[in-house]
Amino acid sequence: MFERFIAALVLVVLAIPGSTQSSFAESADDNAQKAILVTGASSGIGLNITKTLAASGYFVYAGARKQADLEALGRIPNVQSVRLDVTKQDEIDAAVATVRAGGKGLYGLVNNAGILTLGPITEIDEDELAWILDVNLMGVYRVTKAFAPLIIESKGRICNISSIAGILSGMFWAPYNITKHALEAYTDDLAAEMALFDVQVSAINPGNYNSNIGTKEAAALAKQPYSQPGSIYAKYIAEEIEYMSDRSMYKDSDDVSAAIMHALFNAAPKPNYLVVPNQGEAESTIRKIIEETAELNADQEFSYSDDELIQMLKEATAVQRARGK
Repeated sequence: MFERFIAALVLVVLAIPGSTQSSFAESADDNAQKAILVTGASSGIGLNITKTLAASGYFVYAGARKQADLEALGRIPNVQSVRLDVTKQDEIDAAVATVRAGGKGLYGLVNNAGILTLGPITEIDEDELAWILDVNLMGVYRVTKAFAPLIIESKGRICNISSIAGILSGMFWAPYNITKHALEAYTDDLAAEMALFDVQVSAINPGNYNSNIGTKEAAALAKQPYSQPGSIYAKYIAEEIEYMSDRSMYKDSDDVSAAIMHALFNAAPKPNYLVVPNQGEAESTIRKIIEETAELNADQEFSYSDDELIQMLKEATAVQRARGK
């Protein structure tokens, strides 16, 4: 019974247009040099988003921390680099002043800046956990709070780069997963509040794409005490380091940028975007949500039958399809 329920729900969800591979197309006819701020724009997903927006004719304020990155970003047509460390309020305030002085307003905010920290949650240093929370969660909070008046003025869009790690959980990934699970809740609540002002908010949930974030963390993880001989975690951490060290098998993040374009400019943006490079990541992510639904539903006073659950999902799918028309 349970397996039939799981299989049916997976098939229904995977049938939703745009729920697996990114096939998003911008529908805005007039970009009118709309201005978009992208945080963490120096590399990886953030750089891809910046180049995609700029090449499409939009004006991009590209946030970065290092001088060399700022100079490189500034050489891209339609891009103005902005020094922006999302943990430093003075730099955020200065960025707001820069955008206001630019005279274009601000139509879109893409909260992309983030870091990756892995390790056993019972052994990771408290300062390390505080740091990833400060960047990945509080950084989004600070930047969004600072730029919200500009976004409200333009009735614009906010996109938060979350992750399938905001849905999934896994051994040694707790520090990162905690921040992304929290970002999912933050985005949902922000969306409800911003809807009061005709501002639409989306969470973008990428899977595995080629970037430096994994290789950097693999090197850092190898130096931690719980990775050394004698640690009860050493052999397991070694497997994680090997997995994280080479990301070359993953493709570039063009699909993520396509989802951002849809979320920013389409007349009917989705509240949530699943953007993954293969069917396996789509199924594991959706299956996790379904399994949690089944666990919550089981053995409680108000449980629903499999058929009732499937009907609920079909109704939700119909709403999604109607939104996309």
